[in-house]
Amino acid sequence: MSKIVERTLDVFEMFANEKRPMSLTEMAHRLDIPISSCHDVMRALEARGFVYETAPRAGYYPTRRLFDVATVIAANDSLVQRAGPRLEALCSDLGETVTLSKASAMHVIYLLVLEPAHPIRFSVSAGSEIRSMVATSAGKAYLSTLSEAMLERFFERAELVKLTDQTITEKSSLLADIRRSKQRGWFLNQEESLAGVVTISVIFVWNRASHIVTVAGPAERMNPKLERASEALMRTCAELADSKF
Repeated sequence: MSKIVERTLDVFEMFANEKRPMSLTEMAHRLDIPISSCHDVMRALEARGFVYETAPRAGYYPTRRLFDVATVIAANDSLVQRAGPRLEALCSDLGETVTLSKASAMHVIYLLVLEPAHPIRFSVSAGSEIRSMVATSAGKAYLSTLSEAMLERFFERAELVKLTDQTITEKSSLLADIRRSKQRGWFLNQEESLAGVVTISVIFVWNRASHIVTVAGPAERMNPKLERASEALMRTCAELADSKF
């Protein structure tokens, strides 16, 4: 990735974390980049109206321009527009976190995260990657779409790291789990990536691309309703994959 692109994105993420105006010197220190590079990024952003100087030598802060641009972009995301109402209904019905992910080139990224009202819930953010390709239900779902040759190549170089006591770290057991799950139509993460958290995932294909819907929550709430949740999830994904929807 281009350094200037990375630094620009780092700047916005830094402001989101700090939540306050920052000087060029402080920003350069926080981002670990030369102050001249920080100056170039900020001058470009200021010229385009994305940041402003709060007062002479008082630091910079983002304007609402990024919010306005992002709002228009998000409002016209055809996939989220299409899937959103169905996934909101699923979240409300099951009372658990529901996520929509996009799988591509050995990466699975959250596109939409819908959270229930429960104070204790599984929480991730849109734009982040899944925790593990082999210990999450979404990761297993994506691996199930690979050819046997690609799957073998993946496991040749994959590090099967034990994240919890339930993480499957044997290649043969993982392959068996993935194949069994593909046959039944849904994938399970039984506290394999995070202790106390259970997730189930189902794939649907739309516009010639694979997408994954996941339901996640605390084990004590998820396990008693696995059958109902998996049926509801498969039904929702079948509707989303229907070209007439």
